[in-house]
Amino acid sequence: MVNIWQMYQSDILSGLKVTLIASITALIFSLIIGTLMAIFQVSRNKWVKRIGNGYVNLFRNLPLLIVVMFLFVVLPLYGIKMDGITAGTVGLTLYTSAFIADTVRAGIEGIPKGQMEAGISSGLTHVQVMWYIILPQAFKIVIPPLGNQFINLVKNSSILAMVTGADLMYQGDLIASTTFNTIGTYTLIGLIYLVLTLPLSYLMKYLETRLAVS
Repeated sequence: MVNIWQMYQSDILSGLKVTLIASITALIFSLIIGTLMAIFQVSRNKWVKRIGNGYVNLFRNLPLLIVVMFLFVVLPLYGIKMDGITAGTVGLTLYTSAFIADTVRAGIEGIPKGQMEAGISSGLTHVQVMWYIILPQAFKIVIPPLGNQFINLVKNSSILAMVTGADLMYQGDLIASTTFNTIGTYTLIGLIYLVLTLPLSYLMKYLETRLAVS
């Protein structure tokens, strides 16, 4: 394992960089889209609510690999071309945002409905009440499950290896096929993934404790 790191350090670091960029990008956009879809799901407008529910039900019930392969293989047939990194990141975003939407929706529904009515009666618009009153409380409630989704996102980023995304897992596959040292290679790659996910897990626990106290 040490020899593999010494011989292929630049390749592994290159893959790690791609994994970090894809994970952070997907995390940011999946949180934005997921929150928006959660708001759609609790909307009083039946058509907006259907859009939110339809989006969540679609991507929650599709395998991530199918979503990514559709973007990478099918869309180019219709003139929409994506490289492996883009297809993997977009697919990861769409897939994860559906789970985040359900998580945030549960948090919103955990807030007493009287707070929305009180906010509107005080002169705020529905959007202002949702942004300034409901969502901050909802996110406090859903920190633990939301943290789990973020950790799953980092692990699921290995899907990029299936579409030549040049990520950490992809580099690991190349190294293993070159050296035939599968045990050492995948042990090293697994340890790097642990280095990525364990601090995130502890961070979420810390935030959960701090928010509970506040």
